[in-house]
Amino acid sequence: MGSTVAAVLAGEGVDVVGIDVDPELVTRMERRRHRLAEPGLPELLYGGLDSGRLRVTTDYDPVSDADVVIIAVGTPVKDTELVDVYLRAACTELGKRLRAGQLVILKSTVPPGVARKVVAPLLESGGLTVGEDFGLAFCPERLSEGQALRELRAFPIVVGGWCPDSAAAASAFWRRTIGAEIIDCTSLESAEVVKLASNWWIDHNIAMANDLAKLCDVLDVDVLEVIAAANTIPKGTGNVNILLPSVGVGGSCLTKDPWMVWRAARDRDLELDTIPVAREVNDSMPAYTAALIVEELARLGRRPERARVAVLGVGFKNNTGDLRATPVLPVVAGLRRDGAEVVLHDPLADPGEVEKTFGLAPVETAREALAGADCVAVLARHDEFAEIDLVAFREVVAPSCVIVDGRAYYSRETIDRFRRHGYAYRGIGR
Repeated sequence: MGSTVAAVLAGEGVDVVGIDVDPELVTRMERRRHRLAEPGLPELLYGGLDSGRLRVTTDYDPVSDADVVIIAVGTPVKDTELVDVYLRAACTELGKRLRAGQLVILKSTVPPGVARKVVAPLLESGGLTVGEDFGLAFCPERLSEGQALRELRAFPIVVGGWCPDSAAAASAFWRRTIGAEIIDCTSLESAEVVKLASNWWIDHNIAMANDLAKLCDVLDVDVLEVIAAANTIPKGTGNVNILLPSVGVGGSCLTKDPWMVWRAARDRDLELDTIPVAREVNDSMPAYTAALIVEELARLGRRPERARVAVLGVGFKNNTGDLRATPVLPVVAGLRRDGAEVVLHDPLADPGEVEKTFGLAPVETAREALAGADCVAVLARHDEFAEIDLVAFREVVAPSCVIVDGRAYYSRETIDRFRRHGYAYRGIGR
């Protein structure tokens, strides 16, 4: 996400310096060899480097020359608590180099109160005072992978400031650079909660969709048909909006942000019951999917230890090669524990990262993956997979083969076509 913001700002004519503590990442970026699955980002990023508007370094010293400093470091969660080592390290280095008149914008997702209680004191360690010598604002990162460039230009930017001047400066910055619509919050804490509330809602909504899918499965009805019909009811300023079920929830946000909310409440003697329940439901889906695959293989007379499963798509969602907390990993692990041979194919994921994460080297082509497959598990349906006509590969797969739809959401017409050509089909709630 830091790369996305840097590339867009450079593309708008802003002089940008990207700082990262990983020298290998910086070197790959400088050599135009960094693997970026975000559509359009490599071209925009490398265009900024070529024009000189963007440069990347491991050196913090350029901070002193900047007018605006944006913090976009990772903020993982372990056992429901924020791991703030990266945030603290970055703020400590910034505190040594800040000068009067600068604006610091925090975009990293944090629990409420962190900007005020952790970030501000570290930034002041160099002797300057926030609100008097420099400004501080929180502008949550609200972009989704696969659509980040479009969303950065289209979504309103939420701004909460340490003081009115900080908020005004941050608003002016985003308006002047990318022409963003601004949503003003009255405090840092309010802006911090905005991002967390959004992902809390998404995770909770998906959990409902996943439970609904399980119900539809035992009722033998199509969950997508149910959701499409349910979503036609007007409610509030929009419609009922049930999201889609899937193999599971992954990535760096939905798996941790709800826990930030839960911990913030727990630390203030408030119990939030919906978050652990939703997390439990969504975390159960990979095992549910693996069991579904084994069940379908059994229908075909294949025991898992004698079966070959082709997994198409290993990223945590469609149209990304990001493997962070990917729900595909526990699906594959479960199938391998049952003795199945699993073959992986994903054109968006870095092969080295796939092998390191899964303990399996991916194959380069869909044909290699599908050869002899008793099951084709589509667990992340990238746009590139639209070119793969599974019917055309019917003679490549095993004589009896099932397509398991973990996130492809095939239409009823497509499913009927699969079945006419001898495939079995099973989806999440379908």
